[in-house]
Amino acid sequence: MAQRQGTERHGQFVGRVAVITGGARGQGRSHAVELARQGADIAVVDRCADLATVTYPLATAEDLAETARLVEAEGGRCVTAQADVRDLDAMIAFVDGVVADLGSVDILVANAGVSTMCSIFDLDADGWSETLDTNLTGVFNALRAAAPHMRRRRWGRMVTVSSMMGRSTNPLISAYCASKWGVIGLTKSVAQEMAHSDVTVNAIAPGNISTGMIHNDTLYRLMRPDLEDPGPDDVAAVMASLHVQPVPWLEAEEVTAALVFLCSEGARHITGSVIDVDAGASARFTA
Repeated sequence: MAQRQGTERHGQFVGRVAVITGGARGQGRSHAVELARQGADIAVVDRCADLATVTYPLATAEDLAETARLVEAEGGRCVTAQADVRDLDAMIAFVDGVVADLGSVDILVANAGVSTMCSIFDLDADGWSETLDTNLTGVFNALRAAAPHMRRRRWGRMVTVSSMMGRSTNPLISAYCASKWGVIGLTKSVAQEMAHSDVTVNAIAPGNISTGMIHNDTLYRLMRPDLEDPGPDDVAAVMASLHVQPVPWLEAEEVTAALVFLCSEGARHITGSVIDVDAGASARFTA
C-alpha cells in the first residue's frame, strides 16, 4: 500500500518502521495511527478470527482494513497480514517480509492479547493454552522475529503489553494473570540481551482500557450477577474500584502516549522497565 503522493512526512519517527501485533482494533489501532501521525510506516498483523475459549468477539478482516485506511490517511505506508502470533514461523515470515517491503523494523509493539474468564475448577487445557500461547508465547514470537533485524541495525524499540494484572491478581482470570506476569519477566530478560545493540525493551501495564476486552456481555454479567442484562453504567463502579483514581476505564490513546515516549530518543536509556498506565492501581501493589 503506497504512501500518498506529494505528501511530505513530519514527526519524530520519519524513516522508522513499526510492527504492531493485534493491530486491527483497540489499543493496537491507536498505536498504529499515532505512530503513523508522527512519521512512521506501519506493519500490522492480526489473527482476525475468534478463539473458541474467548467469550467476546475478536477483530475481523474488516477491522484490519480500517486500521490500514487510517494509517494511510496519516500519509504512512501500511503493510497488513492475517496471521496468528502463536505461530513462530508465521511471525518470522511476516517480519522478514516487512523488512523486504519497507526496509527495516525499528519499532516492535507486541500488543496482541486475549482474556479467558473461568474458575480454576472449570478452566480446561484449551482455555489455559489459548490464553498463554497468545499472550505470552505470542509476545516471545514477536520479539524473536524482530530481534535479529534490530541487532543488525543496532537500533530498536521493543514494547510489550502486560497489564495491571501482570503484577496483581483477580479471581477467575488465572490464565490471563499468569500470562501477563510472564510478559514482564520475558521483557526484562530480553532487555538484558539487547542492551549492547542499542535496543530498548520495555513493558506497558495498562489498567482497564475501553476496548472489547472489557466491554462485553460476559464480563458485565460476571461483575453484576444480580442483574439480568447489565450494561456499561452498571459495571462502572466495580471497574473503578480496580483503580485508585475514580475512573472505570481509560482510553486506548492514553496507553499510546506512554508507548510513544518509550519509542522516542528521550527514552533511549530506559530499558527493562514497566510503565504503569492504570489510574493508580499500581500504587497498591508495587514498591
